[in-house]
Amino acid sequence: MPLSEPQRAIADAEARFRVAICGRRFGKTYLAMRELARFSRQPKSRCWFIAPTRAQGKGIVWQELKDRLHDLNWVAKTNESELKLSLVNGSEIQIMSADAYERTRGYSVDFIVYDEFADMDPDIWTATRPTLADREGSALFIGTPKGIHNWSKSIYDMHLDNDNWQSFQYTTIDGGRVTEEEIDSARQDMDERLFKQEFLATFEDAGNRVFYAFDRQHNVKPKPDTNFNQIFVGMDFNIDPMSATIGIKTAEDTMHIIDEINIYGSNTEEMISELKSRYNQIQPNRIWIYPDPASRQRKTSAGGRTDLSLLQNAGFTVKAPNSHDAVRDGVNSVNSRLCNADNVRRLWVDPLCKYTIESLERHSYKPGTNQPDKGTGYDHMADALRYMIHYIWPVKSNTVMPPPTRWGHKIGEV
Repeated sequence: MPLSEPQRAIADAEARFRVAICGRRFGKTYLAMRELARFSRQPKSRCWFIAPTRAQGKGIVWQELKDRLHDLNWVAKTNESELKLSLVNGSEIQIMSADAYERTRGYSVDFIVYDEFADMDPDIWTATRPTLADREGSALFIGTPKGIHNWSKSIYDMHLDNDNWQSFQYTTIDGGRVTEEEIDSARQDMDERLFKQEFLATFEDAGNRVFYAFDRQHNVKPKPDTNFNQIFVGMDFNIDPMSATIGIKTAEDTMHIIDEINIYGSNTEEMISELKSRYNQIQPNRIWIYPDPASRQRKTSAGGRTDLSLLQNAGFTVKAPNSHDAVRDGVNSVNSRLCNADNVRRLWVDPLCKYTIESLERHSYKPGTNQPDKGTGYDHMADALRYMIHYIWPVKSNTVMPPPTRWGHKIGEV
């Protein structure tokens, strides 16, 4: 597969440290594999691909990289447990995990790729920079931006004061792998800030608010005067308080939050009783619950039953994923409902839902981080809303990648 012009510009750059901030599906990972192959052509070199987690590294790059290098007859030995390829020229390529960066100390490395580095602990660079010292190794940072307060912005700006660094910024469409029609579709599904960040690769500043797309003037209005026979309930299982946010669908693609429940010193059984008491006119199976995924294991009853089984035994329809999605994905889903990139709002809150409104307005990130602050109390109702909205309307992009072709590198002799 030939490199696109922007990919070629990054690959041909002579700076020792390169930073590529690019939109989703630009082709960053493919470029990274090409660069790993290029640097590993030198005999007895050591190259690392560092992903935010081991699972991400294995899922994103390991299989494809392994298959490609086997096709080229470069591989002498494969170590699946260590995710390491030993090449016929004595070089090594290994997939590493940023969440275990302390294990990188003590090595000498010729080339490192930091994949989606904005999602890593900034200390990963402090820990791994010395591994490049004695061999005067190089590095390639690739990823999408995560706001101006994320450390990725500082890394991107390194070229301003240091000739060893060079930075690049490209949109998704620059990569040539995603159609304009798909970009337009994503614009309708995502809020403006997220669309610019993920597809235009710009460093956006939303202040410190988690739900920056919420606007009391436009997202708060009285619930519709209509009969309804189904409700949708997001639920957080914190004991003080147990929180639930209740909505109705006003159209196929919109929701109005009409009610909320905050019970202190409570448990799941009391929440079930409260829901059945308030909405006794609705059949239990028409009460759809979207709980914290931890409900599959969490127990708050004396009988040892899980929160999930309690909700199911009450007759409710329960929609819970098997595991937690990334918090930021849920936040993005809520923001895209509050106001998307085309300035269309599809989520409203009744003015009587004061806890929900306060959470949307005041829930914030810890200063200087991308971690929502759990110490203010605004996270409980926010989490309840997030579980529900992200399950029903997850932000996602479906793209079709072109079929891979062979590379043309020649490996150096041992």
